[in-house]
Amino acid sequence: MRAPLVDVKDLSVGFRTDGQETIAVDRISFDIKPGETVALVGESGSGKSVSALSIMQLLSYPQAFHPSGEVLFEGQNLVGADEKTMRRIRGNKITMVFQEPLTSLNPLHTIEQQVGEVLIEHKGLRGQAVKARVLDLLTRVGIPNAEERLGAYPHQLSGGQRQRVIIAMALANEPDLLIADEPTTALDVTVQAQILELLADLKREMGMALLLITHDLGVVRKMADRVYVMTKGKVVEHGPTEEIFSAPKHAYTQHLLASEPRGRSLGAPKDGPVVMEADDLKVWFPIKRGFLRRTVGHVKAVDGISLKLRQGRTLGVVGESGSGKTTLGLAMMRLLSSEGDIRFDGRKIQDLQSKEMRPLRRDMQIVFQDPFGSLSPRMSISQIVGEGLQIQQPELSAEERRHRVSEALKEVGLDPEMQDRYPHEFSGGQRQRIAIARAMALKPRFVMLDEPTSALDMSVQAQIVDLLRELQRRYSLAYLFISHDLKVVRALADDIIVMKNGKVVEAGTAEEIFDRPRTDYTKALMAAAFDLEAAPEGVVSE
Repeated sequence: MRAPLVDVKDLSVGFRTDGQETIAVDRISFDIKPGETVALVGESGSGKSVSALSIMQLLSYPQAFHPSGEVLFEGQNLVGADEKTMRRIRGNKITMVFQEPLTSLNPLHTIEQQVGEVLIEHKGLRGQAVKARVLDLLTRVGIPNAEERLGAYPHQLSGGQRQRVIIAMALANEPDLLIADEPTTALDVTVQAQILELLADLKREMGMALLLITHDLGVVRKMADRVYVMTKGKVVEHGPTEEIFSAPKHAYTQHLLASEPRGRSLGAPKDGPVVMEADDLKVWFPIKRGFLRRTVGHVKAVDGISLKLRQGRTLGVVGESGSGKTTLGLAMMRLLSSEGDIRFDGRKIQDLQSKEMRPLRRDMQIVFQDPFGSLSPRMSISQIVGEGLQIQQPELSAEERRHRVSEALKEVGLDPEMQDRYPHEFSGGQRQRIAIARAMALKPRFVMLDEPTSALDMSVQAQIVDLLRELQRRYSLAYLFISHDLKVVRALADDIIVMKNGKVVEAGTAEEIFDRPRTDYTKALMAAAFDLEAAPEGVVSE
């Protein structure tokens, strides 16, 4: 039997805050053998990322501390190792790929400078040797036209391309272990499939071990040899991947495997009243160049889209990042300038001024992707949920408004007694329920849902989908549901439009789109979402 490359024994991690100590990881043990892929799986707060950062000794010491345990790498204990030792290991022997590539890259430095820095620091390369090696790495990780990208800055690359750059940096020194912390969570399903395939190919090619940190069980089943399941800082189950998936023993593992959003739409009548519609809707952003800033072209974010959304039904809008999904939704809500007809309840709203639109806002609400970003940290939950009531129904007394807030919180499964707390005191799932309560407090008829579950754990996603379905049943709500997560779309949508480059490439009922997709692009999306296979070459690109 091969000796472990990494052997974590009885490891605990604590944090000191305001004189108090909290244990985040409680006496966990796991090992990783050379060339093996091991997954740490669990929901947010389970301790998996903290465990990974402990291997690299990247926690904020001395606020972070280890009450017990060892992290043995090639037999050497890294817990408490001096900085000289860790500098020799980090970037050389062990490297890490983080979740959000945009925040991992320096916005002020070119791609060549950032990948090259790793080679200069650790390999001592200089001049043309650095450039040649950077070009080789970028080509190896699949960056198209790599030579032209050397002078690009992070914001000029797509999300998938940025993640490929991060992987190039991590592999520059051919490490023995790559730690990938939620490497695909922020990416579209097609790009996710491409990145996973890239990691698997590079792992085989270089013979390195991979520690995968994720809450996405589809990724785990595709990639991992063995799985460790974590919750509340403890490992509750571990074993070979197929064994964990086919015969989970612990109740928490069973809960995780059963938590994927399920069910189908409510199936409201197809001929119900039309709530929202658009005809030949366009949102073009001018491209200005030169000293006089002349318009030389346009980015056609939404390019001639027509749709109808009926009472009690959900229209799913799917496609990759940059396809125009959110721009379409914002234009429908009259939050972006656009051309073409938009009607709400049969009334043309395209040319209404802000003051004329205000009374209609009561019936048109939005739930955003990131609940923490969309809730003001300076306002209590009562103020957040009651803000719309205060603007739209100023005749309500403070007591009546508080009562309405309590009712809205009850409807989304939250205790009204918590309404004097602030957003930071709630979990991600609770914050999204608060955002939904804010939208529902006004009893709207139309709700735009912009990626409302993508920032949440899978079990919380399932709860939010069930909640949205119940609210729709109760109030015959019309939903415009924007998402790149096709599993969630399948659980909610009655009808679907598939967008690419600002245009609709396919439209139909959910059953038609999921069971009988017609275009290669839609087929590639489905393959990436449900089979986690790479999209056919040339069909989907970044």
